[in-house]
Amino acid sequence: MSYGVAAALQAAVYEALSGDAALAALVGDAVFDAPPAGPLPGTYVTLGPELTRDRSDQTGHGALHRITVSVVTDSAGFQAAKDVAAAVSDALVDADLTLARGRLIYLNFERALARREGSGARRRIDLWFRARVQDD
Repeated sequence: MSYGVAAALQAAVYEALSGDAALAALVGDAVFDAPPAGPLPGTYVTLGPELTRDRSDQTGHGALHRITVSVVTDSAGFQAAKDVAAAVSDALVDADLTLARGRLIYLNFERALARREGSGARRRIDLWFRARVQDD
């Protein structure tokens, strides 16, 4: 197994999201690797937890990364959050990302969970993606 591609994959996912015009139309520049300290925008996207498993084979070292991207909003109802989540999915599914190390074999949607947070005023959708990488 190699975890060596993890940082490069995260950077490429962040670049894909922060550079996507459709997503920017919905959240502006509110795409974060980690939410900043202080007041947060009403709607934002953040990279979340990641689970990685070995997927090395006879061709070399590789890994399967399960990446979480979260959409958080204080908009009433789930429609705004779902619109943003759809833009996130559109930007990432089958994306041809160039990594600073290794290469992306595929990036696919796995599942999502939509829920209310705290007192119910905030909505959150966690999207999980599977990314298979090869460490060349």
